[in-house]
Amino acid sequence: MARDSGTGRMAGAAEGTPGTAESPGPAGHVTESGQAARKAVREARRVVVKVGSSSLTTAAGGLDADRVDALVDVLAKHIGAQHAESGQAPRETVLVSSGAIAAGLAPLGLAKRPRDLARQQAAASVGQGLLVARYTASFARYGRRVGQVLLTSDDTSRRAHYRNAYRTLDQLLAMGAVPIVNENDTVATDEIRFGDNDRLAALVAHLVRADLLVLLSDVDGLYDGNPTTPGTRRVAQVRGPADLEGIDIGSAGSAGVGTGGMATKVEAAGIAAGAGVPVVLTSAVHAADALAGRETGTYFHPTGRRAAGRLLWLAHASTPTGALTLDEGAVRAVVDRRTSLLPAGIAGVEGDFSAGDPVELRDGRGRAVARGLVNFDAKELPRLLGRTTHELARELGPAYEREVVHRDDLVLLRG
Repeated sequence: MARDSGTGRMAGAAEGTPGTAESPGPAGHVTESGQAARKAVREARRVVVKVGSSSLTTAAGGLDADRVDALVDVLAKHIGAQHAESGQAPRETVLVSSGAIAAGLAPLGLAKRPRDLARQQAAASVGQGLLVARYTASFARYGRRVGQVLLTSDDTSRRAHYRNAYRTLDQLLAMGAVPIVNENDTVATDEIRFGDNDRLAALVAHLVRADLLVLLSDVDGLYDGNPTTPGTRRVAQVRGPADLEGIDIGSAGSAGVGTGGMATKVEAAGIAAGAGVPVVLTSAVHAADALAGRETGTYFHPTGRRAAGRLLWLAHASTPTGALTLDEGAVRAVVDRRTSLLPAGIAGVEGDFSAGDPVELRDGRGRAVARGLVNFDAKELPRLLGRTTHELARELGPAYEREVVHRDDLVLLRG
């Protein structure tokens, strides 16, 4: 893959095709909200950048050194830049990088990404080392160190693990290193996988309290149709779900080395924006423009406030291993009064789970109303149902005078 020597940007993707220009506003001027959005981008101090496999590797597998170097050129310059207007400290960047499985395909003689989990884990085991080594060498050209951080959803929905993940990332940034984050594909099972690195990036942006999330792929933004079809237009800004109505988001890409597509990126942007983090979605070719706050890609305005702690992870990254059916009084208590779930309000138990696992809380019609970390094994619960904690403590001991799901380990699901 060639590079533009004048800009350091990756070449090989179209800068624009007929019929795909965005509509910036009346008379060709950028709207006031667009100017404010780009100002927020320029002023962002802590940024999470996610790059997909297709932007780093070939379809046959293996890292493209030129593509990696071009991305690092952009990120290193961004990190070193001072906030000219405010005089603040240099920017901090967390890089969420796909590519481990794709990088391991060619060395293992695999023609394409395997479907089975065992071979995916094997490819990730080989490829992750190659990926981090390539980033280490590339950032070293700028005197920057990198640190590898591998996560599973199980690491971040539990309170102690969440705190440890935050402390590690925060300390790496404080010491001037660039954290390279990826899903721990070598050990993750289907039950504890994030599913795609777009969602992981959105959750990492929340975890590190980022000011901005930049999602980079091989498409330069969200379009109102197939980007290759004449007449389609790039969506410059998304202020909320209403702006996405009628847009065909599509499915996964066709390169065969990644798992994500535009649908996963829009979902991830929605998660981050809903947690108060603005998002820029564009192509890796336009990474420099995106980080500089220039008009490129699609900007997702924040739609909610910063979420509390790890509950965002519990809502979007955990996979329930069972379900608890609540009676009407318990549903009202949990949903309306935000209380903990007690044994007396549980009418039924499904699944085979252990204490600390995520479970769904359902109403009498089977609708999931909440998700939480359960304090008892599935086999313990049947004899506790419908009984008060005081009664259970008298009969079974003080260890049973506690909530089945504590309100601090519980998140409501918006249907």
